[in-house]
Amino acid sequence: MSKFSAHNFKNETALVRVDFNVPLNEKFEITDDNRMRAAIPTIKKILNDGGSVILMSHLGRPKDGPEEKSSLKHLIKHLAELLGGNTPVLFANDCIGEQAYLTAGMMRAGEVLLLENLRFYKEEEKGDEAFAEKLSQMGDVYVNDAFGTAHRAHASTAVIAKFFTPENRMFGLLMEGEVEAAEKVLLKAEKPFTAIIGGAKVSDKILIIENLLERATDIIIGGGMAYTFMKAMGGNIGKSLCEEDRLETANDILNKAAAKGVNIHLPSDSVIADAFAADANTSVAPSNAIPEGWMGLDIGANACNQFTNVLLHSKTILWNGPMGVFEMQKFQHGTKTIAQAVADATVKGAFSLVGGGDSVAAVNDFGFADKVSYISTGGGAMLEFFEGKVLPGIAAVK
Repeated sequence: MSKFSAHNFKNETALVRVDFNVPLNEKFEITDDNRMRAAIPTIKKILNDGGSVILMSHLGRPKDGPEEKSSLKHLIKHLAELLGGNTPVLFANDCIGEQAYLTAGMMRAGEVLLLENLRFYKEEEKGDEAFAEKLSQMGDVYVNDAFGTAHRAHASTAVIAKFFTPENRMFGLLMEGEVEAAEKVLLKAEKPFTAIIGGAKVSDKILIIENLLERATDIIIGGGMAYTFMKAMGGNIGKSLCEEDRLETANDILNKAAAKGVNIHLPSDSVIADAFAADANTSVAPSNAIPEGWMGLDIGANACNQFTNVLLHSKTILWNGPMGVFEMQKFQHGTKTIAQAVADATVKGAFSLVGGGDSVAAVNDFGFADKVSYISTGGGAMLEFFEGKVLPGIAAVK
């Protein structure tokens, strides 16, 4: 049983760091509430035990103090709905102001208090100790449930934990699940272990690929970054995306993989277009023989079969990054096929973890969210975890 599940919050005020950094439209309506939904089980467990909850979060990137578009007050109504409509949700117009302290001091069991945006204070991102201490005074227990910000050494994620004794600081259910899923893949992966790495740039993924060379049996490379590899191997890629300054890096990765016996899978063919546009003319070509003036925007049918075959023989799968420009209908088939293959492999008993904004969006868009083992809410945090970095938000609680 986990530390959080075993803890009884009766008569305690839990200070919970959540990641409510949700997108709002110009009317301040929430356009995607996944991050809020993800925190609800943690909040409910504390309330059901007979405790009260104070929620801290950031929203947006306010540069110079308070601003209307980054106020957490826009989330109150929806938060109350997500909690079932019977839970009182209070709001403090500041996170360390008088109103926050007074309200926190008068809270009763079963109540929730949402503090105003932490990033209205520069001290939050600076990891200021005095600011962290002021926040810590409002709660008996500190719960970090914000995996999305675990890679930041901010006051509310990494510094605040030191003001609570080890038994009174812990991860929430979401954070526990994230850490457990990530460690299962990185440290305890059952072989064959296939990592699918997609996206536009090799430079964004060098560290993760290098770390995975020590652990994976197979690495599938798709998306724009595949063409840098193709060119490095002497192929013609037309006007496909290519990082000229990374050709040597790509060759290094291929050589290291060969030396370690890791299979690197590049797309044998591509769906190509004469322009980066939804209505472009399209054709198909080998990925290393793309005609001048054309660019690869998705993996082709042969590559889909090739990658699917690898995935269906895998016991552990990590997916980070799409196979093409899946936002445009003409170029979404590859990413959709991979999502289907990951789902099919999961049914066969593989453990599949999807992490990173675009792959998560793809899995959700194509209706595969409930068909994979775990979907990570933390894009940057998950990436840094798989790069082998120590995440401050995790280290502080552990």
